[in-house]
Amino acid sequence: MLFELRLYRTRPGQRERWVRFMEEEIIPFQVAKGMVVVGSFVGEEEDDLYVWIRRFASEEERQQLYKAVYESEHWQQAIAPRIPEMLDREQIKVIRLTPTPKSVLQ
Repeated sequence: MLFELRLYRTRPGQRERWVRFMEEEIIPFQVAKGMVVVGSFVGEEEDDLYVWIRRFASEEERQQLYKAVYESEHWQQAIAPRIPEMLDREQIKVIRLTPTPKSVLQ
């Protein structure tokens, strides 16, 4: 079991739009492809912070799901082109995590 904690910074004034895009398009699309999205969050004190967490059974599953999502025509044609106007892609941080034995998230 592994998790990705993904920290994004939105462009000025774009966080609400980004959250709608995530919740209405990106997350449903990724879940339909098999991704497990554990949570989606905004920062209380940072008006440009967006955080989400995904869970994978294994590294092999992560690789398969990445391919299914990011190499798909829908992602490349309909989703990816819209991201740069809302998100500062240079600021993306992905932290890979493994839960400890007594973690509630497994």
